[in-house]
Amino acid sequence: MTNRVALVTGGTGGIGTEVCIALANSGHKVAASWLRGVDDGEGWQAKYAKFDFAIAEGDVSNFDAATKMVQEAEEKLGPIDVLVNCAGITKDGFMHKMTADQWNAVLRVNLDSVFNVTKQVITGMRERGFGRIINLSSVNGQKGQIGQANYSASKAGMHGFTMALAQESARKGITVNTISPGYINTSMVAAMGEKVVQSMVSQIPVGRLGNPDEIARVVTFLAAEESGFITGANIAINGGMHMG
Repeated sequence: MTNRVALVTGGTGGIGTEVCIALANSGHKVAASWLRGVDDGEGWQAKYAKFDFAIAEGDVSNFDAATKMVQEAEEKLGPIDVLVNCAGITKDGFMHKMTADQWNAVLRVNLDSVFNVTKQVITGMRERGFGRIINLSSVNGQKGQIGQANYSASKAGMHGFTMALAQESARKGITVNTISPGYINTSMVAAMGEKVVQSMVSQIPVGRLGNPDEIARVVTFLAAEESGFITGANIAINGGMHMG
């Protein structure tokens, strides 16, 4: 068991919550970022009180807000050893109808946030000689998706970031990896309606949606001290939907 500190952006969401639980169960002290007006951080913390999660408020798409958010997390738990960049949004639309606001919002939350938060922890990780950075991308960052030029670009960009930082950080005891989930059984997916969900499932060879805890299991594997020889990798968890 470890006693290292983990920060999960978007930690109060469907996948984020399971990641926080899995990291806590493996011995990490866990902080989850949340955004007032979008999430109920205090309510989430109370719901999962048995795990003793810390919460840190901040808009990760904004550099200054991300700086304050990480400072809050570290004041509560100590220096961040494991960072899971899980925050993300969608604003879908065909390219010929997509607005600049739709494009910019998705790139800021999904991609800029990875820089904004990682920038706050990377120096400390280098100084301490240990770090685990895990970026939650998407199958659609690998294969693209109709109506998601913004989302697909942001998620593909995450892995480019991962590969570059992995090379920069390897000799400092820091690994940087990407996980690319397929369609996962979260409230966001369920809200799309039964017909849409059935259409999704029909594209998945294993014949079902993935579960958030299946993503969390791989996060904890990559976060482990024993996983120090895995870096710059992109691990697909999509039920066979895309094989690259």
